[in-house]
Order: sequence, then structure tokens, then C-alpha cells
Amino acid sequence: MSPATHRAAPRPAEDVHPRYAAYVLGILILVYVFNFVDRQILSILAERIRADLGISDAQLGFLYGTAFAVFYALFGIPLGRLADVWDRRRLIALGLAAWSTMTALSGLARNFGQLAAARIGVGIGEASATPAAFSLLSDYFPASRRATVLALYSSGIYLGAGLGIVLGGVIVERWDAAWAGTVPPFGLRGWQVAFFAVGLPGLVLALWVRSLREPTRGHRENAVVDVAEPRPFRAFARELGAVLPPFTLVYLARAGASRAVLGTNLASVAGIAVGATALVLLIGNPSQWIALGIGLYAAISWAQGLALRDAPTAAMVLGTPSLRYAALGFALLAFVGYGLGFWTPPFFVRVHGVDEREAGMVLGGTAAAAGWLGTALGGVWADRWRLTSARARFHVGVCTALLTPPLALMLFLTESRALAYVMNVPTLIAASLWIGPGASTVQDLVLPRMRGTATAAYLLVVTFVGLALGPYAVGRLSQATGSLRIGILLALLADVAAAVFLLLGARHVERDENSRLERARMAGESTR
Repeated sequence: MSPATHRAAPRPAEDVHPRYAAYVLGILILVYVFNFVDRQILSILAERIRADLGISDAQLGFLYGTAFAVFYALFGIPLGRLADVWDRRRLIALGLAAWSTMTALSGLARNFGQLAAARIGVGIGEASATPAAFSLLSDYFPASRRATVLALYSSGIYLGAGLGIVLGGVIVERWDAAWAGTVPPFGLRGWQVAFFAVGLPGLVLALWVRSLREPTRGHRENAVVDVAEPRPFRAFARELGAVLPPFTLVYLARAGASRAVLGTNLASVAGIAVGATALVLLIGNPSQWIALGIGLYAAISWAQGLALRDAPTAAMVLGTPSLRYAALGFALLAFVGYGLGFWTPPFFVRVHGVDEREAGMVLGGTAAAAGWLGTALGGVWADRWRLTSARARFHVGVCTALLTPPLALMLFLTESRALAYVMNVPTLIAASLWIGPGASTVQDLVLPRMRGTATAAYLLVVTFVGLALGPYAVGRLSQATGSLRIGILLALLADVAAAVFLLLGARHVERDENSRLERARMAGESTR
């Protein structure tokens, strides 16, 4: 059965003034900008870090992708649960303060291990933002505008990524030039100073976020649910135990798991261990496959625990066909997007011979403008198309998969630096169309009280496939072929699989959306 709830009288949507809703959206966009500044700055600093710390392309991909992504995804599950039962403003503010601090601490790294530890901390902190923000915005804006609003929020990805590239390129060039031939203060290199410069301002923004008002959950759908959770952090700790090995088995046993469930869990450990060992022997990079193995096992354990603790949410999140196809399809689009996003600046530095300052200014500005445009356009397009077709959001994703590869081929195959800069614009627009439709699809297919958990589960798949594998795969293919260009182009094949999954999901979405309440009741949800 679903958790006990107290239900208040529905508060009409008009109680939330449109101007205040827009104000909240603006602040949350700024939070997401900071999120991606702190995440993306590693890209423009990659060549300096590679030289100073003596690391490989695969290790760079690990630092940007896997080290961040596994812990971002895993902690997104318990933090998504916390977003469902606690004050969402406080959660975002605390997470912002945490990841900003860890970004600044990245500047103190002196070796690969220290930088990896800092990136893990950034990933854990950033996991707090999106589940809570999606849930907040779904209560501030009507469902008819959801894809547009979530697309505008998600445009912070490209605004932040672009700003991070610009700031990183300018700071590293100016600092290292200013101290060329001399010992800089405290022996700090330009890339270390860049981490300080982008991390510390987030602490001020965290105080601003805390000042926002918390809306009533579900009032936009006239399904107000105030989840009674007197000890929200105990709920967070329980959920953390469900994903954090080796506490996962203890959690399952206490939740009443049968011998069959426990046996399946142990069998998954053995299978993952065998698979990870085989990949280490075949490909190398043990840290990559060990981290992914831990993440995969944790995800399996969490799904088993969710089914025992909250059967309706498990049924909706794990048992909705269109949601499963959406997660896989959009995750593969993210695989390509993250791969291109991280490796494009190093590609221009390495292949076209530009310096970090030029690459940062041009590519950063392009990423901010074109990425924002593509994300916003995709959300508006999906909402308008959806007026005539329930499949619209999936079909926008298919358009991303079909448009991106030919544009990227022109970008990465040309020997002309000017033409490559020009082609980066439509490539980024096409590659970012799916983000708002993907986010809004998850919100549409579950009940309001489940949105934080559903968003966290969706982000887990998108993060594992997109962020943990995309940048690493390009880096590893670059090492294997001796060409970063070939590594990037091979990654574009993932768009083909993405189109297939999204077309399959589109076939189910109308039925799944219309049967949402009925299926939740059949799974044990108490609604009225």
C-alpha cells in the first residue's frame, strides 16, 4: 500500500501568481546554470589537467563522466525521495552549497585520486537539485506548459556549460600567462584557480534559493497530497541504505524481502562482478568498470526495495512501458550529447590548434546561445505538437536522433576551423531539442507524490548511460584508434538506437497516460 498521507483541501492554481512562478523559474534556471558551470568547466581545463597530472583521455572521461555520474545517480534516488517528503527549497539550497564547496576544493587537487574524490563530492551535491526543481516547477505551472517550463529550466545546462567553458578558458590563459616563468601564489596553476572562481559564488546563491516559497504539492492537478513524514531525514537514510552497498542487503532483509528476492540480489552481485572483471581484462581502466558495477548493483537493489516499501510507486516508475522506453531512448541521446559536450573543446585545441581562451570564448558562447535555443525550442515545439498528438514529446526526441549525426559529421570532418565553428551551432541546437520533452514525459506518467522519485530514477538511467558512458566511451575510442575525431564519430551511432526506443515508447504513451490513476489504484494507491 502507499504511504499514509494527510490530504488538505485543494488550493486553486490561481493562488500562485504567474509573476512569482516566473521569478521562481528564473532562480532555478540560475541554480542549474551554476550546476553546469561547475560540471562543464573540466572540459576546457582538460588539456592543462592532462599535462599537469599526467592522465589519459580515458581517465579524463572518467573524471568528467563516471566519477561524477555514478554518485550523482545513486544519491539522486534518496535525494529524490527527500524531495517528495521535505521542503524542496531547503534541499536545493543545501545541495548547492555542498557542490559549490566541492568544486572549489577541486582546485586543491594534486593528483588524479584527489580530483576524482572532489568530482564525486560535486556529483553527490548536484544530485539534490533536479528532482526537487522538477517537482517544484510542476506545482508552479500548469501541465499544459510543463514541457516548455522544464525545457527553460533545463536550458541552464547549456547556459552553464557555455559559461563554464568561457570562464575556464579566460581564467586559465590569463593566470598562467601572468605567472609564466615565475612561481604563482601557493604554487597554484590556472586550472586550479578556475575551480575556485566558479565554485565559491554558489554559496551566495544558496541563500537566495532558501528564500523562495514552497507551493502545495499537486494543486495543479487538484490532487493535493501532503505526505506526512515527521522525520524526513530518516526516510532519506532508509532510501540511502537501499542504494549504498553493502547496506542494501540489510535494508532488503528489514523490509521483509523473501529468499527469492535476496537470492536475486546476490546473483546480480555475482553477475556484475564477472562482467566488470571481463571488461577490465578486455579494455582496462578498472576504476571505470568498478564504479559502474557498484552503480548498477545499487540501482537493482533500490528497485527491489522500492517494490517492497512503496508498491504503487514501483509499479508506476518501473512498470510503465512508455516510461521505460523513454528512459532508454533519451539516455542514448544524452550519451551523444555528453560525449560531444565534453570533447568538442579539446577537439578544437588538439585538432585545430586553437588555445583555450579562443576555444572557451567561441565554443562557450556558442554552447550557451545554441544550447539554450535548442532546449527552449524543443520544449515549445513539444507542447504545441502535443495539442494534436500524445506522441509529440517522443517524436521530438526522434527528430534529435535524426538531425544530430549529419550535422555532427560536417562539424568534425571538416578541416576548416571557421566552418567547424559555424557547424557547431546547428549541431548543438539539434542535440538539445529532446531535454524538455524528456523531463516532462516523466512528470506526465506518474502521480504528483511520485515525481521526485520518478525523476531520480529517470536521471539514474540518463546519467549512467549518458554521462557515465558517453564521455568515457569517446575517450576510450580515441585511445584505441589514436584519433579523437574517430572516437567522436563512432559515438554518434547511439542516436540510431535512441530513435528505435523512442518510436517504441510513442506507441504506448497515450494508453499509459490515460490509465495512470487506474494503474496506480490497482497497485495499491489510496486516492480520492
